[in-house]
Amino acid sequence: MERADDQRSTAASLSRGPAGRSRFFGFRDFFDFIDGRITTSRFGRLFRLSGSGHPDEIRGATFLREVRAGLTTFATMAYIVAVNASLLSQTGGTCVCDLGRKDQCDSIPEFAACKEEVRRDLITATAAIAGMASIVFGALTNLPVALAPGMGLNAYFAFQVVGVNGSGNIPYRTALTAVFFEGIIFVFLALTGMRQWLVKLIPATLKTATGVGIGLLLTEIGLSYSTGIGAITGGGRATPLALGGCPLALLNGQTGMIGADGPLQLWVAVFCGGIVTSFLMAFRVKYALVIGIALVSILSWPRHTSISYFPDTDQGDARFEFFQQVAAWHPMSRTLNQLDWTFASGGSHFALALFTFLYVDIIDATATLYSMVRFCGVVNRKDGDFPRSTVAYCTDAVFISIGALLGSSPVTAFIESGAGIAEGGRTGLTAIVTGLCFISSMFFAPVFASIPPWATGCTLILVGCMMIRQITQINWRYIGDVLPSFIVMVFIPFSYSVAYGLIAGIFVYAVLNGLVGLVVYVSGGRIEPREYDLKEYWTWKGTGQAPWFVREIQARRKGATDCAGEHAEGGQGGSVLDSRAESSAKEYPVAVAEPAAPAEEAPRPSGPAGH
Repeated sequence: MERADDQRSTAASLSRGPAGRSRFFGFRDFFDFIDGRITTSRFGRLFRLSGSGHPDEIRGATFLREVRAGLTTFATMAYIVAVNASLLSQTGGTCVCDLGRKDQCDSIPEFAACKEEVRRDLITATAAIAGMASIVFGALTNLPVALAPGMGLNAYFAFQVVGVNGSGNIPYRTALTAVFFEGIIFVFLALTGMRQWLVKLIPATLKTATGVGIGLLLTEIGLSYSTGIGAITGGGRATPLALGGCPLALLNGQTGMIGADGPLQLWVAVFCGGIVTSFLMAFRVKYALVIGIALVSILSWPRHTSISYFPDTDQGDARFEFFQQVAAWHPMSRTLNQLDWTFASGGSHFALALFTFLYVDIIDATATLYSMVRFCGVVNRKDGDFPRSTVAYCTDAVFISIGALLGSSPVTAFIESGAGIAEGGRTGLTAIVTGLCFISSMFFAPVFASIPPWATGCTLILVGCMMIRQITQINWRYIGDVLPSFIVMVFIPFSYSVAYGLIAGIFVYAVLNGLVGLVVYVSGGRIEPREYDLKEYWTWKGTGQAPWFVREIQARRKGATDCAGEHAEGGQGGSVLDSRAESSAKEYPVAVAEPAAPAEEAPRPSGPAGH
């Protein structure tokens, strides 16, 4: 039998050709060898890679696969370096303009120059905070989720809180101070377990719908102009949305429709970034997403073409001048440590900003992080929690405060992390690779900031396609679960906010099911909606373990009660520590293969002699 096995293995090796050779001139064998050695080394054991020997190793996770996933995540997130800086710089930052109409401040040359300086500061700040946050998050949590200043949150910060050129009610420095304290409050909520408890209180069907809604939001982002292929646009005054596909200057302001034939960026994105990438994914080609992004970017870099990212305009000339630098370092001078500790604008403005960010960010950041972890497949279905959740939420919160010190809006888990997860990322090594790319982009910002939005648009659409697959897990059998879930799924992309979509769904869920429950209670159960027995179970107590401080209080009470009972019976044996151990054993039973009969204990003498 062994001889036959040896013959079969020998035949297989001969059919593969000479050892150490491949159709890629040995490169594939070399990289496979490196991949195997690192994956099974102590380094691989640290991240629980497959075959590393760790008791909880993650199947299918290898070093090169994690690197590939990290590069994919960075490629889909690289736009945040330029986009976040562009959005936040619209506030004017620390630049001063004394005009009554803030929209006229850009006509002042000194203010315009200061605003450009703020934008370049924010490019460095965005790359730095995204790099540091992703590296620390990946190292501490071993989750393939990257952090960066969140899209939506930055727009909320820029246009609804501070306002264009500081036209809002809250100054830029005061808003940064509010973001700083928001991070501290989030750390407290995470350490006490309240942030995790909040996630558990949200009905499971709404949490699943949130992941689907994020997938649709990614699709919308990928189809839009600013960060996508430009296939859709605002419909002007006629319709909410309209077909895009041409430069914004050629769109009709009334109808939002195309006014003339536009350039070929859309078709290059669709065929080279979408069809080619999907074709490669169909054959499980590694780096398919990265190849698609790189292909479209390289085609879009040459000048004087109809698809160039550097058109013959003032803006195109400025982009190309920045791109030619290749490597450039710009130190932060106008956004670093600009917090207003004196609250010169008034305590009421600070309180309003703090409450505003807490209200929006606690839902947005928490729901996004949970959805990414769920997409990764490490959420415990029994209690709805995931490994190292406290560390994850604390890391996210700490870097919210650090980001404020650098002049940025709140940091959050990035939904584009789904691209790396779809590429095979399963460990924190993915986030670390993404973070290292962001750190390098601080010095190669001209290159990474020149990745055109239509190069990453189709990647976001493909990731959105993958994320909506979990829509089948929603409870479609009862209207009390279906309608709130549908509200979440449609409100997230149409409001361009995860927080607003989830808040709308929770509101509908509470009102609808509250009224139904009231009718059932008043009628004594005689009046029930159709298919009421098929509703998803939910309780305000949540699932899984309570926060650690609640468990500690319960253990102390249990210990005190047991101790008092033992003293009442004559003080026979036991202590508070014993009662805690006993209660812990009851709360967290250890499963055994075969139950053994309890051994008889010798009677323990009571009193001091027993010690």
